[in-house]
Amino acid sequence: MANPNGIRTFSTCAPSSKVDRASYMAEAVRVAQWSEDAGCEGILVYTDNGLVDPWLMAQIIVQNTQKICPLVAVQPVYMHPYSAAKMIATIGHLYGRRMYINMVAGGFKNDLAALGDETPHDRRYDRVVEYATIVRQLLQSGNTVTLEGEFYQVRNLKMAPPLDPELYPGLTMSGSSEAGLGAARATGAIGVQYPKPVREYEQEPIATDLDLGVRIGVIARDDPDEAWRSAHERFPSDRTGQIAHQLAMKVSDSVWHKQLSELGEETNGQENPYWLVPFENYKTFCPYLVGSYDRVASEVAGYMRVGYKNFILDVPESPEELGHIGEVFERAASHAVV
Repeated sequence: MANPNGIRTFSTCAPSSKVDRASYMAEAVRVAQWSEDAGCEGILVYTDNGLVDPWLMAQIIVQNTQKICPLVAVQPVYMHPYSAAKMIATIGHLYGRRMYINMVAGGFKNDLAALGDETPHDRRYDRVVEYATIVRQLLQSGNTVTLEGEFYQVRNLKMAPPLDPELYPGLTMSGSSEAGLGAARATGAIGVQYPKPVREYEQEPIATDLDLGVRIGVIARDDPDEAWRSAHERFPSDRTGQIAHQLAMKVSDSVWHKQLSELGEETNGQENPYWLVPFENYKTFCPYLVGSYDRVASEVAGYMRVGYKNFILDVPESPEELGHIGEVFERAASHAVV
C-alpha cells in the first residue's frame, strides 16, 4: 500500500478476545505479515484489562516481520513510564526496530476502577502528558531526566541501553475530546480520532496545528453491491452484540464512543459509505467506509484534504482485503490535495 504525500497507513492486530487461544498467536503473525507486505507503516496492538499484554505481542510481531513498526497502546495505569521507555529501548537494542506508542488516557471505567484509579476524564490527559514527556526524554540519547510532576517524579534517571536516534519512537494520542487534543499538542503527538462523515468537516474544520489521524475500516470493490454484500457477511446484525454495545456505553466515558453512537442514528443507508453497524453490534470500535472503489476513495480523499494524514485501519480480514484497501488509497491520493 503506497503512502504518498506524507500519508501513513497502519493496520490493527486482532484483539485476543476475538480469536481462539490456540490459534491467536499464528493469526496475529499472519495479520502483521500481510500488513507489512501491503506497505503499512505499522500495526496497532490494543490494550485493556481483558487482552494479552501488548508488549509481548509487539515482540512476537517484530520477531516475525522485517520492518513494520508495532504501534503499542500504552495505558499509564498499567506501568511506570520508565518501564515503557525500557521496553522501547530494549526492542530497539535487540532487533533494531522502530516503535510507535499510542497513549491511551481512558478505557472502560470499570477496568480503571478495578485498578484503584478514579482519576476524572480530563485529568487523565494531564497524567498522559507527564507520562509521555518522561518516556520521550528518557529515549533522547544521553539525556538524564528529572521531573517533579503532579503524577510522576523522577530524579537523575537515565536509560540504558540507549536508543539509536534513528529508532526514536513515533507517538500517537487517542482522544477526540478537547482534553485529548490538548494533550496531543502538549506532547507533539499525532492526534488520533474516530472521524465523522467528511461532509461534517465543511461546517466544523479540524485543528490545523496538529498532525492528525483517524481510525477507520474499509470494504470496497469495483461493484458497490459486492462491497455491501461482503460488508454484511462480515458484520451481520447481532442482538447479543447490540446488548454488549449498550452495556459498554454505560461504562465508558470516552467522548468518541458517545459521538459514534449518536452518528449511527443518522448515517445508516447504502447510499452513504459511512457505516456504523459493526460498531453498533460490538464487532469493532471504528466506523467503516463501504462502497465502490471510487466512492470510498472520494471519502478518504476528503479526509486527506481536510488534514488527516495518518490512517489506522481496522483488523484486515485477508491479504486480498488489504489489496482492495490499497486500491482505494491509491485512487484517493491521486485526487486529494494534501
